Formats: sequence, C-alpha cells, structure tokens
Amino acid sequence: MSENEHNESNELDQAWAEAMAEEGGEAVKRAELEDFSSADGNRPINQEERRKLDTILDIPVTISMEVGRSQISIRNLLQLNQGSVVELDRVAGEPLDVMVNGVLIAHGEVVVVNDKFGIRLTDVISQTERIKKLK
Repeated sequence: MSENEHNESNELDQAWAEAMAEEGGEAVKRAELEDFSSADGNRPINQEERRKLDTILDIPVTISMEVGRSQISIRNLLQLNQGSVVELDRVAGEPLDVMVNGVLIAHGEVVVVNDKFGIRLTDVISQTERIKKLK
C-alpha cells in the first residue's frame, strides 16, 4: 500500500469512527497487526521476512456479507421479476455471515452511518475454527 493510499485509508477510518460516535455507536478503527515473530517464535522477523509478509498482506480478497440463502428451481428463477420475494433461510434479526473468499470468518449486524451501509462485527471466528473447517 502506498503512503498516499495508507493516509487516505486512515482518514476514512477516522471519518467512520467519528460518524459511529455521533450515531451513538462504538468507535471503529482498523485492526493493527501485531509485530510478528519468526516461525520459531523466538526472534522478531527480519527485513526479508517482513518484505515477504508485506507482499502477502497486499493480496486482494473478496469480502461479502451474506443475508441468507435459498434454493429454487431454474423454472422459478426465470419467473422472478420486479416485486418478487425470495424467502431466505434466516430469521429476521439473525446476524449476517461475513465471508472472505467464500470462507466464513465472522458474524455481524448491519449499521447505517451517513446514509451508507456497513457491518459491525459481533463475533469473529477463531483461526483454529477456520482451519478446522478447511479440513
């Protein structure tokens, strides 16, 4: 991430946190990464390891929020038009699924700040649980 992109991102984070505070919500901030240790955990990572880690951290991923799912036949799909209602497998008020590249990483609730939708994470799936689901 370039210095300019980093500054712009921090400004957006600050604006979001201020808007949340005005709405009576909790302050929101970008999660900062801890200083990583080497693979053996005994020493800080060196410049080469940091460069490799920075390369990985810049890989884009797709994050999506899933309200619910439904299975319908192609016949019913083709009959959908404006005003059609598709029943989902979720109860109103149930948390949304937060997916990264199709993998569940958290649950959250919809918030509206300055006429824009956002999601407040209410439960983050532990790394251990995410790894178990991959197997």
